[in-house]
Amino acid sequence: MFRRVHLRCLRPFALLASVSLVAGCGLLSSEGSDEDDVINVGTTSAPSTLDPAVAYDGSWELYRNVFQTLLSFPEGASEPQPDAAERCRFTDGSSMVYTCTLRAGLKFSDGHALDAKAVKFSFDRMRRIAVKGGPAGLLGSLRAVETKGERTVVFRLRKPDATFPFVLTTPAMSIVDPGEYPAGKPREGTEVSGSGPYVLKSYRVGDHAELVRNDHYAGAADRKNDAVTIRYFRDSDAMVDALRAKEIDVTFRGLAARDVVAQQGAGKESDIRLVEGAGTEIRYLVFNPDDSWTRKPAVREAFAQVIDRGAIAHKIYKDTVEPLYSMVPRGVTGHATGFFDRYGDPSAAKARQILRAAGITERVPLTLWYTTDRYGSATGPEFAEIKRQLEDSGLFRVTIKGRPWQQFDKGYKNGEYPVFGRGWFPDFPDADNFIAPFVGKDNSLNIPYEVPRITDGALPRSRREADRSNVVDQFEEAQRILVDDVRLLPLWQGKQYVMASEEISGAERALDPSAIMMMWQLGRKTSW
Repeated sequence: MFRRVHLRCLRPFALLASVSLVAGCGLLSSEGSDEDDVINVGTTSAPSTLDPAVAYDGSWELYRNVFQTLLSFPEGASEPQPDAAERCRFTDGSSMVYTCTLRAGLKFSDGHALDAKAVKFSFDRMRRIAVKGGPAGLLGSLRAVETKGERTVVFRLRKPDATFPFVLTTPAMSIVDPGEYPAGKPREGTEVSGSGPYVLKSYRVGDHAELVRNDHYAGAADRKNDAVTIRYFRDSDAMVDALRAKEIDVTFRGLAARDVVAQQGAGKESDIRLVEGAGTEIRYLVFNPDDSWTRKPAVREAFAQVIDRGAIAHKIYKDTVEPLYSMVPRGVTGHATGFFDRYGDPSAAKARQILRAAGITERVPLTLWYTTDRYGSATGPEFAEIKRQLEDSGLFRVTIKGRPWQQFDKGYKNGEYPVFGRGWFPDFPDADNFIAPFVGKDNSLNIPYEVPRITDGALPRSRREADRSNVVDQFEEAQRILVDDVRLLPLWQGKQYVMASEEISGAERALDPSAIMMMWQLGRKTSW
């Protein structure tokens, strides 16, 4: 499902430093790290689990640094490059057989050999466990995994899929040690057996992850430090306070808009740098068709007609985000403006007409759910603004409820919420990855949404094209269907921001094309 192909469009997503390096202070731009000089990183995105066969969320941030995938995106790469693999390529003429040869002598951090059998085990295990809304959905085109000797792995696909190499770059495809992970169920506990750049030395749920250099690592990462400690914060205020107090060195997920705006105006005298990049993060709402109200198309359409995205972007996010009228964000080939074209400017009068035409004359009661600790402290005010807009229309009666991520995650997977908010950081900046994960029988939202015109039509046609500039028509067709259904409602598109101490180098290179931080890029600048 999550395919990326010929991503020459990746270059525009590279981060650009928004503030130049501070002059003076006896600092050089060269990088290095002392033996025990730990880089401390703060984020509001804590893992939901340590098992890559289970998680399809922000847990990937940690996986990228402690596990290995066959392919990855090294700094500056626009197409998948070998990591655990020495080489990979399609070995047939129809993009249905993909073969990888592993590097020689690979080992897991516990010293066990990483061979072709371990790779096959990892893929088979994920598909066997098949968590609802989990990462197994990424492998919808995979038929079977075979091994040839100790170093060769062959992936046989059900149908042509030129984007399969990009699937292999995702942290969901992390290779795990067969001796440490049960074949048919998730691994419990707080230990990790991977082959990535770092070893997970210690982990406390919701508090921290302590990473140290993996001496067995053989891959593409060029580590600029020997150790990283990731601290997990519940809100951006505490995280930014810790950065300013020099308790942490870098923040990379969950910054509040007010903190970004404040840093933008801080001037050269600040000892904190703001790194800003064009981003493909999106925020959207999901309507549950099993709910007695949201199953009605008129309710969803009226909801869409009322929402004022510009007010959300300006009032809540201080214009650090922009309104989004398509599930495919601006800057990605296939972006459209279907929701704007259909609903235009927010209008309570038009929304009332939609409801009245469907025979709905009473105020529609809805409960909207959000996660309190996943996407930053502005999420609560954002939902309060959505409630205000809906109730001011005179057409809705809204209740807002929030839960911490781990509870929220279980709730939406169990179908408990009539309407809920989600954020999406793409596995790769390709239109496929903003549509495929959310539709079909085994979609990542675990909400019934089978759309054969997309899953059996537009998407398969697009996946035969190695050149993604040739798939605009297919994705415009898919987006017209999404607008007709109003089962997903895009709200806004964000930028990527990293705040870092002036002593830290590499922040502008640390985010991969999926906006996941490659901790090995961070280093401390050396003095004269």
